[in-house]
Amino acid sequence: MNVRYVSLETLRQLRNARSLVFTFALPVVMLLIFGGAYGAETDTTTRLPWIVVTTVQMAGYGGMMAALGQAFTIVAERALGWNRQLRVTPLSAAGYLASKVGAALAVSAIAIIIVVAVAVLVLHARLEPTHWLLAGVGLELGIIPFALLAILVGQFARLQFAQPLFMVVFFGLAILGGLWVPLQILPQWMTSVAYAVPSYWLNRLGQMGAGGPGAVLAPVLVLAAWTLALAALISWRYRRDAARA
Repeated sequence: MNVRYVSLETLRQLRNARSLVFTFALPVVMLLIFGGAYGAETDTTTRLPWIVVTTVQMAGYGGMMAALGQAFTIVAERALGWNRQLRVTPLSAAGYLASKVGAALAVSAIAIIIVVAVAVLVLHARLEPTHWLLAGVGLELGIIPFALLAILVGQFARLQFAQPLFMVVFFGLAILGGLWVPLQILPQWMTSVAYAVPSYWLNRLGQMGAGGPGAVLAPVLVLAAWTLALAALISWRYRRDAARA
């Protein structure tokens, strides 16, 4: 049942056309605005063309939005009683976790591919295919803790508070991660806080895959720590609710 449910949940998310259009369109619009304005220059921090830096930012932004958007689905399912129904089935906590993460990764992968394709075909971003691939894979793997964060928010948030909570979490992570504006122009205290949030390391992992400087071990360790901590909290919550049921 666990394997079957993972595949069904993924297909269900991919059929949500209205939500997917917004998820895919917004990063592309922002890419066209910012990438077209600064694409010819070189970023002194990463030593990459600005168009490549912007592409990584917007691809990470789109992937993160796709993953965190799962929170709305989970809150709605809880309101309808679907989660209570799942708890009386053989679906394990790991299977539930895998279903939501798998759906988030499927949607985020499409968002990342679309952004990169627009950058290459429309804005003529130039980068070795290997680096595009590494950047995309790095971003996709870095999305995992955001999918888990969405599940955690969905497990605790009430329906009437879901949207404002989502906005605070999403915009906070986007700004602190440097996905909208470079961290260099933000106050020093925000830069210090950024090192603790997963969105910063998501962006860095994508930049390193694109050929930017840095040791890949640091973002991998931070994102892995976030993943393990969030997975433990989600599993605890799911088992607690199952025991109550």
